[in-house]
Amino acid sequence: MEKRTARLTLLIDPQKKAVFERLCNERDVTPSQMVRKFIRDFIEEEIGPDWQEEVFGPED
Repeated sequence: MEKRTARLTLLIDPQKKAVFERLCNERDVTPSQMVRKFIRDFIEEEIGPDWQEEVFGPED
């Protein structure tokens, strides 16, 4: 499991927020889980699945 040590605050219009929350609820995930997935998918799309090694170096 990932460590959650940083906070990301964003502004979104209330209608989009309501629809997003409804869609997440229908999929039985929290909005935070979905945002983390979007971020992971974007990073992997841009850098590749081994992005942590590229950014932070290999784990010991």
